[in-house]
Amino acid sequence: MRLEITVPNLPESVNDATLLDWHKQPGDRLQHGDNLIDLETDKVILEVPVPDNGVLLTVHRSRGDVVRSGELLAVMETGEAATDPTAATAVAPTAEPAPVGPVAFSPAVRRMLLEHPVDPAQLTGTGREGRITRRDIENYLKGQGREPQTAAGATTTEAVVVAAPIVAERGERRIPMTRLRARIAERMMEAQRNTATLTTFNEVNLQKIFELRNQHRTRFEQQHATKLGFMSFFVKATVAALKRFPIVNASIDGNDIVYHDYYDIGIAVSSERGLVVPILRQADQLDFGTIERAIADFSRKARDGKLSYEDLNGGTFTITNGGIFGSMLSTPILNPPQSAILGMHAIKERPIVEDGQIVIRPMIYLAVSYDHRIIDGREAVSFLFSIKESLEDPCRLLLDI
Repeated sequence: MRLEITVPNLPESVNDATLLDWHKQPGDRLQHGDNLIDLETDKVILEVPVPDNGVLLTVHRSRGDVVRSGELLAVMETGEAATDPTAATAVAPTAEPAPVGPVAFSPAVRRMLLEHPVDPAQLTGTGREGRITRRDIENYLKGQGREPQTAAGATTTEAVVVAAPIVAERGERRIPMTRLRARIAERMMEAQRNTATLTTFNEVNLQKIFELRNQHRTRFEQQHATKLGFMSFFVKATVAALKRFPIVNASIDGNDIVYHDYYDIGIAVSSERGLVVPILRQADQLDFGTIERAIADFSRKARDGKLSYEDLNGGTFTITNGGIFGSMLSTPILNPPQSAILGMHAIKERPIVEDGQIVIRPMIYLAVSYDHRIIDGREAVSFLFSIKESLEDPCRLLLDI
């Protein structure tokens, strides 16, 4: 029996998707549940699973095509006819996909293979089970340099080796933005055009948090099956400050101010496709262990391209950490329709004065960008100072003071 494979129902507010890659070609055998196609939207990569066991007969769309819900993608043969190895190859495909390698390639690796003229057969995978990684491709490209040459007229007793003249290559490459990158660009411009953004800064002494982590880290990991990082402290301190200053957790809708009586905190995560912001829902009801596990799960999903729309929809406030890349100070951009965002930076040991003495402490600069249309400077500064107080004296988080 022949079975049509169509574009699944796309999430609400998503009109179309781009066909990113095929994992099978006409004539290949299919197993129920295997990923057949990757569809790229402006937020996530959706997988189209194989609906039944059989053989792929024809494909009707090519890589790079824009498709909508219900459109025909491919036709497969199921049942007894699928056992005939000639059944599939007897039908010519409508659109031949250009495979870039085995199914084991991650979306990030497949995209790099599309962007660079590299034959996967020339690469040696260093990932798990010999899989090719992004670093393998980068190392291969870096290794395509010129070898030193021997200068003409060198004596027979001593070889003179000089570098070949370097001729600057002035090539250009033009590749389309990914849908995620285009969406990021659109939202950043929207934030710049439609908000009155200001940023306030403060510095925080993390000495007590370091001491607390060092004292309880081992037992915490044993009990919660996850590492005790810093993000859970920042999430807890942020939620406490949002409760004190609810306007920072609000948003503008036309001429109305919408106050949110819940705390869905977006955690900005860097992925191979760009910056994504999965949502930590009801953060005020989560303990430290749950927060740390959720953030680790977000990072893993982002790295593997497995974040869902449910992971990314909504949010009332965002935390972004440029410190993991070495940033010392920056002004984060708002994440519309949210009205504020907290920017974390690198933790550095610096000399400060405590009780009249110069001491070395782990210090961090924090920044809060806010929409001045609804948040006054006094509220923004006080909000950030509340976060500072909670981080410098974590007992406040336990006592709710």
